[in-house]
Amino acid sequence: MRVYDGEHLRAARVAAGISLRYMASRVHFAPSYLSLVETGKRPVTPRLVLGYEDVLGPAALRRNASDDDPSVEAWIERVNATDIPDGVLGYLDYSVDDLARAYPVTAPSAVLEWALTNMRVGRAMLDRKKTLAEHRRLMLTLGWFSLIAAACHVDLGEALAARQRLRVARDISLEAEHPEITAWAMETMAWQQLTDGDFTVAATASQVAQHLAPRDSSVFIQATAQEGRALARMGNRDGAYTALRSLARLVSGRHDPKQIEHHFCFDPTKSNSYMAAILAWIGDPAAESFARQVISDLENAQHSRPRRLVAARLDLGLALLAAGKVDEAAETALAAVTSGRMVPSTFWRLDEVVEGIERVDTRAARRVREAFRDHYPTRAPAG
Repeated sequence: MRVYDGEHLRAARVAAGISLRYMASRVHFAPSYLSLVETGKRPVTPRLVLGYEDVLGPAALRRNASDDDPSVEAWIERVNATDIPDGVLGYLDYSVDDLARAYPVTAPSAVLEWALTNMRVGRAMLDRKKTLAEHRRLMLTLGWFSLIAAACHVDLGEALAARQRLRVARDISLEAEHPEITAWAMETMAWQQLTDGDFTVAATASQVAQHLAPRDSSVFIQATAQEGRALARMGNRDGAYTALRSLARLVSGRHDPKQIEHHFCFDPTKSNSYMAAILAWIGDPAAESFARQVISDLENAQHSRPRRLVAARLDLGLALLAAGKVDEAAETALAAVTSGRMVPSTFWRLDEVVEGIERVDTRAARRVREAFRDHYPTRAPAG
């Protein structure tokens, strides 16, 4: 007797007033696949049953189940056995979101320590008895933590550690069949390669991320922006302009009413920052006015975005150099340095601006370098 056939799952879902699309988002399967399962065209797997139970509650599925088979209740009791304390999984889920919000405005070392602490909690839970749904939820949480940790390692200039974290995130996402995490891992890899100067690999990784990500997702937009930046650094002006147009279309109509930055949410102000960088790197005359507008918007924003402001100042510095405004470029670079919010992943961008200043005014370049040494004494001096 098939206790949990597709029709049974469908009836329980409909009775609870839950749409197929919502259920699909919760159990991490495509709506089209769930439709095939519920109509009997695909088999019902234990993993899928556990996913429905996690959303609907075990009682909802048991309500119409036959009691003819004495093994049914024993099987249900067995697959629902867990030693995970109440609230731990919810705490870890909220911690991922908290970290993603803290990341843009908090020192990378502090975010990394926070992420690693939570990862230790998650790994400890893996050693306990748990349901399949809890196991998958834990693995996905560890995947998100690994992505945040990788971003911190990139910021801190720790290339090997970043690659290791990205490998963990990718392996988890493949095991759990979660393409969004895989796409974020590839996008973060693209960013790391961009900071390391391997622009061809950065462009390729960005393209792979776009292939994996849902078209309307934040990671798809972010990967499009990363591809544009990589192509700009490669000198591929046509490709960079194409990416710019795609980016503009993707963010058109998107609006974040709270305007709170989140590492895994691509908001319109972030797209403006990326556009400024692309324009500056391909030497477009519009880069100067665009970067000035980005800086103005960031300075007047309700919520502080200090690292994004640093990047915008460096974009403006590069654009000013192209326009022959060396003195102002030096002042802009100095403002970025003295903010105290630079991270190692942006040092190479400062080097580029300082080297351009030095070709015209060695004294101004020296002033920026000395300020850099004062504010970042443990780091190698710019230039």
